[in-house]
Amino acid sequence: MNQRELFLRHVAQTSDLPFLGVDINIAHAKGCTLTDVNGKEYIDLISGISVSNVGHCHPTVVKAIQQQSQKFMHLMVYGEFNQSPQVKYAKALSDFLPPNLNNIYFTTGGSEAVEGALKLAKRVTGRHEIICFSNAYHGSTHGALSVMGNETFKNSFRPLLPGVKILEFNNTEELDQITSTTAAVIVEPIQGEAGVRAGAKLFLEKLREKCNEHCVLLIFDEIQTGFGRTGTLFAFEHYSVIPDVLLLAKGMGGGLPIGAFIASQKLMNCLTSNPVLGHINTFGGNAVCVAAAHAVLDVIKNENLVTRGKEIENFIKENLKHSLIKELRIVGAMGAIEFGSEEVNFKVMKACIEQGIITDWFLFCPTAMRVAPPLVISNNELLLAIDKIIKILNVISKDF
Repeated sequence: MNQRELFLRHVAQTSDLPFLGVDINIAHAKGCTLTDVNGKEYIDLISGISVSNVGHCHPTVVKAIQQQSQKFMHLMVYGEFNQSPQVKYAKALSDFLPPNLNNIYFTTGGSEAVEGALKLAKRVTGRHEIICFSNAYHGSTHGALSVMGNETFKNSFRPLLPGVKILEFNNTEELDQITSTTAAVIVEPIQGEAGVRAGAKLFLEKLREKCNEHCVLLIFDEIQTGFGRTGTLFAFEHYSVIPDVLLLAKGMGGGLPIGAFIASQKLMNCLTSNPVLGHINTFGGNAVCVAAAHAVLDVIKNENLVTRGKEIENFIKENLKHSLIKELRIVGAMGAIEFGSEEVNFKVMKACIEQGIITDWFLFCPTAMRVAPPLVISNNELLLAIDKIIKILNVISKDF
């Protein structure tokens, strides 16, 4: 059997058409370019779903991984050891956050950060009701799946967590359903898998007010929007609305698995008793992953990549125009090209891959194509990708 056949037989598949049926076998990646075993190059326009914000194999990140791996890679991570990589990164990250977000619990990824935050909310408030929003995506583990706002992806796995209430995103009138029985509200300030749907400023402000009124924890899921993706280091900065708990992952580790839920020390201390070890994992805060994450933060700061996110947004808006595009929803380097047709979208995406452009669709918006390049992409690389997309649209438009 060739590698494709071995891949399909031994690597678990969750889709019967991995990557649109195109066989891609990547040999190496650098910056914004992926190169397959045959030497064909691809421009990466999705960053591994907003993971490779500083590009693939950034030398600063690679160096940090190499140096830390030569010292130690894994110790116990429940607080028994005072680990310098964890402490230094936690302090550095806290310096970029509001004073109430000063205590960091490291996880291995986004779903686990969601799980920890939900447990924290129940432990702090003594309540169990969780409110989430339509078309929200927070992960695929059971708790995270319970607060997903799309029934298609949930129904086959019920029963899920009880006490979950789904409200309409951006509908301020429904926020009256937040009451003194609610433990937490979890929300993406900019919805990712819904196809880049930004929260309205008034909506998020009212949400903060309602949570304050009823002593409810407000959880912002910035797993996809964090680390410069939207033109600010974190998306909540667009709104001047500060959550009680912040969730991070994806772009955090430069390609290594790491996430976090962040709150005040007072809130987080509730996990230390009744019971002791109120939340534990084996690999959260792994020294190599934390070292990589610290390097990512340094790169974003030193290379002004937060500013670059807004530049990418403006460049795409100026250059990507076509009659087949019904709407371009983009915040920073997080965008959705809306075609209004699933058929058109999938034809465009398959053609893009054949022409050396890596792109994708959205779980809850299959009519739109994802555009989320690494923040280190140059204007020349971006223009090359846009020119190819426009040529593809010119061909496909003849059939529609």
